Amino acid sequence: MSTIESTRTSPPAAPLLSVQNLAVEFSTSAGVVRALDGVGFDVAAGETLAILGESGSGKSVTAQAIMALLPKPAGSIAGGRILFDGVDLAAEPVARVRELCATAIALIFQDPLSSLNPVFRIGYQVAEPFRRRLGMGKREAWAKALELLKRVGIPDADTRINDYPHQFSGGQRQRIMIAMAIALDPKLLIADEPTTALDVTVQAQIMKLLADLQAETGMAMILISHDLGVVADVAERAAIMYAGRIVETGRIREVYDHPAHPYTKGLLDSIPSAAAVGERLKPIVGSPPNLLALPTGCAFHPRCPFATEATRTTVPELRHPEGWEPGHLAACLRSEKVLPHG
Repeated sequence: MSTIESTRTSPPAAPLLSVQNLAVEFSTSAGVVRALDGVGFDVAAGETLAILGESGSGKSVTAQAIMALLPKPAGSIAGGRILFDGVDLAAEPVARVRELCATAIALIFQDPLSSLNPVFRIGYQVAEPFRRRLGMGKREAWAKALELLKRVGIPDADTRINDYPHQFSGGQRQRIMIAMAIALDPKLLIADEPTTALDVTVQAQIMKLLADLQAETGMAMILISHDLGVVADVAERAAIMYAGRIVETGRIREVYDHPAHPYTKGLLDSIPSAAAVGERLKPIVGSPPNLLALPTGCAFHPRCPFATEATRTTVPELRHPEGWEPGHLAACLRSEKVLPHG
């Protein structure tokens, strides 16, 4: 067999991360809350997946489950698999997962100020991974920390490395968190609302920085956001979450241009547009459901303008709507009728 034939017939490479039918529960005084219910997605090496949805949809819980950061004893994985580089993180002891995540998976939290220690200089905190994980001496680790700060665009890094977190702006603190996250060259970076509370200009700078670092290192990325506009030019694929489930997924441009779920369409319609100056915004009516008392059928049906008796009684599974691009899936019974393609 020729080399070309061998390449054509070889199976596709396994994804770096494969989340399969993941369920997460929280025990509360009011009862057991199923925060994730059958969540599944793949992320290939070097790929960027955007996980999008309103607050409370399960985005951050997904990241916490992957990183073994679910609050204990309340939170637990109730089912499913989290395969990372061939290892099922859901089946491994928490200590083992955190040890693996310390070098191979990195997480950027929403609020950099609360994630940085206010009593230690920035240089000390950025250098810590090199000292603890690689056994570097203080001087060598400090030099690596300075190199990282310059790499993420901290101005006058030679001097600012001695400053404390409160002496930096919000955007600069986020750059510092990114520097700490990429210090050990992770294979996967999870950014949980990395542009929260930043102005539009700084948001664009942070997203460009992440894209540049990904191109430079080849790491995979998961971007978690409630803002569909922020990730539009960075991610290749999108997964839209609602009430602990993925309701639509596909190539991001296809999902944005041809939404196959009314919730996705509602999110897109609610984005302010320069072309609609003076027009009223189109918010999604109602509020996300109480996970302790989910509606019957499709969880979105109380807010859906296209709801029918069938959607009120049947829980829709992800499927490929007729006429949509291959790989574009939606958990909606009426995709073809209420959101005609094109």
